[in-house]
Amino acid sequence: MPAKQPIFITGIGTGVGKTIVSAIITEKLKADYWKPIQSGDLDDSDTLKVKSLVSNDVTVFHPEAYRLTQPFSPHKSAAIDKVTIDMQSFIIPKTENQLVIEGAGGLMVPLNDNFLMIDLIKQLNAKVILVSKNYLGSINHTLLSIQALKNYNIEVMGIVFNGPKDIYSKTYILNYSGLTELGQIPMYPKPGKKSILEATALISL
Repeated sequence: MPAKQPIFITGIGTGVGKTIVSAIITEKLKADYWKPIQSGDLDDSDTLKVKSLVSNDVTVFHPEAYRLTQPFSPHKSAAIDKVTIDMQSFIIPKTENQLVIEGAGGLMVPLNDNFLMIDLIKQLNAKVILVSKNYLGSINHTLLSIQALKNYNIEVMGIVFNGPKDIYSKTYILNYSGLTELGQIPMYPKPGKKSILEATALISL
């Protein structure tokens, strides 16, 4: 049986809620989880955060390919750590389960001198769920992210909106892009297993 196409969770920038959405999608699908690059916060990594939020006993949390000590873009963190990020070292974990992959930052974050996060998505043959958060400028950032994905011929499953609703922004983004809204989730100041489990009902896949 062919492996399921991975789902890559990316966002329109940093701090828009990729990790929370990754936890919700992982819980909803009882999928495996993989964060290829952790840049900084090694003692409170996104893998550990998602693991603390997922309730099911099916999900396998696969180790990162790179664990960088500094909280910067991967190319800078790697340079400080005197590590070279080799694109050939990103091998999708072996699993028969659905795999959720969480990116670092946005699509155009550099991994090394030649490759961006969007290049990794393409290399892994993943389909994308885009996380958008409403703020002044988010329409621009969302539409630019969508355009970049289209330019790379990467399949976009749809958009998850995170935080307070703005009907003007959401309507424009969906009408202009033609993409599907997969759900709207509230901000979670202190998310826990219960709130993540409840949030799975807010996402349609």
